[in-house]
Amino acid sequence: MISLQTVGPFAAELGEPDDNLVTKAADALAEAAGIGKGASIVLDKQLPVASGIGGGSADAAAALRLLTSLWQIDPKYAEEVAPRLGSDVPACLLSLPTRGVGAGDILTSIDFWGLSDTPVLLVNPRVSMPTAEVYARWAGEDRGALGDWREGRNDLQAPAISLAPQIEAVLAWLGTRPGASFVRMSGSGATCFALFDDEQARDHAAMAVPREWWRLATFLR
Repeated sequence: MISLQTVGPFAAELGEPDDNLVTKAADALAEAAGIGKGASIVLDKQLPVASGIGGGSADAAAALRLLTSLWQIDPKYAEEVAPRLGSDVPACLLSLPTRGVGAGDILTSIDFWGLSDTPVLLVNPRVSMPTAEVYARWAGEDRGALGDWREGRNDLQAPAISLAPQIEAVLAWLGTRPGASFVRMSGSGATCFALFDDEQARDHAAMAVPREWWRLATFLR
């Protein structure tokens, strides 16, 4: 039997355990491997739900890695199951810098453009942003190759802002922070991020984030 307990600051925003991607990942892995073993899983939910930073996908990938080790099964089963759980799950399972094409599950390793250990600040206006609703408002037009990553864009930003104008306020606020060198919305929103020239500048910005917004000061890895 597989059981899931949720704790942490955002646990109350999660649905029933059977609907959680962690439970679905565990069930799918057990079925793929043809085993009847169980597990008791505790999910400490520290990231906002439906926030565009792949929290649910990362949780599912972590469960796949954990159970592969616990059940002592071939990692190929986790690799087989991951794409069926969501387009972000294969990248989270790999847990290395990659470029995703197609539905996002065809992965190519990248050198991360020399950004490893760059200070980054994540800010979310505490708005839940269901991915399907954002995609429903996207025109479906891919505006060409990314080229230089600093000249890239997020095609989902405009439809996300149409659903949650607070995103625009977060982007504008981040853009005025001293030392912020690059500002974007993450995924389908509503979380936005800024890369900083140094850790001190990032920390000063983090301390100034309005109290009603969620924030996380960290590094790119």
